[in-house]
Amino acid sequence: MKYFPACSVLLLFFLFINLDTAAQKKSGWQTLFNGKNLSGWDTYLGPPLDDAGKKLSEIPVGLNKDPKNVFTIIDQEGEKVIRISGQDWGGIATKKEYANFHLQLKFKWGALTWGQKKNKKKDSGLLYFATGDNGADYGAWMRSQEFQIEEGNCGDYWGVAGGMQDIPSVKRSDSSYVYDATGTLNTFSANSPIGRHCVKQGDAENASGEWNTLDLYCLADTSVHVINGKVMMVLYHSSQSDNGKVLPLTKGKIQIQSEGAEIFYKQIKLELLNAIPADMIR
Repeated sequence: MKYFPACSVLLLFFLFINLDTAAQKKSGWQTLFNGKNLSGWDTYLGPPLDDAGKKLSEIPVGLNKDPKNVFTIIDQEGEKVIRISGQDWGGIATKKEYANFHLQLKFKWGALTWGQKKNKKKDSGLLYFATGDNGADYGAWMRSQEFQIEEGNCGDYWGVAGGMQDIPSVKRSDSSYVYDATGTLNTFSANSPIGRHCVKQGDAENASGEWNTLDLYCLADTSVHVINGKVMMVLYHSSQSDNGKVLPLTKGKIQIQSEGAEIFYKQIKLELLNAIPADMIR
């Protein structure tokens, strides 16, 4: 067996790190989850809830306080992943704000559900352009646009705490609205007569327990929700209702929800965007 001097080992280590960093710069990707810890992220947990979803207190657990270990890093299948238990409602949010980007991550469901989500569809969500106060929605989340991550509904849209989007859509017999590229451009928001929820078109989610790839494209006020390579919807005119005024919403943090279900995330990365791929917008 050959042995190398300690200085040679250190040299090789730093060379590897530099090559890896150079490769990331060349590709344009920024790693948001470093595979070790939640450096670059804040945690936030809202007030504790009972099994019906009623607040047990008006006092939130708060910023970067996690007594129940809702947010942890675990070893799974040979790599580090983020585990969100879902036991309390809240999320992790990037410290930085982003605009004009392509975000990609992988997620899969765990087995546990809690409170009002017990034995129901497992739920989480990717909130983008997150801005303003923590806990603005349900005491847990920032004002934002939501790329829904929920069993069977991955790719839906929800406007969160004043988030607004225009989405081409058609009304279904149950009075809900579903994305349709040839449909009428409707405004979805908490103050809209049709509500703040638009259903995605089609289904591309893998079986529960398998990894899924989520891609989010945002350029100016247009965004595209993609699950496992399939476009779920295209959204336009991202804006926000702020004290009765409608203002643009095209920049903000990335927040990932804890919402009553165990879920795992990994390989979270982002690249800046000059154009949305033409095949994403039909």
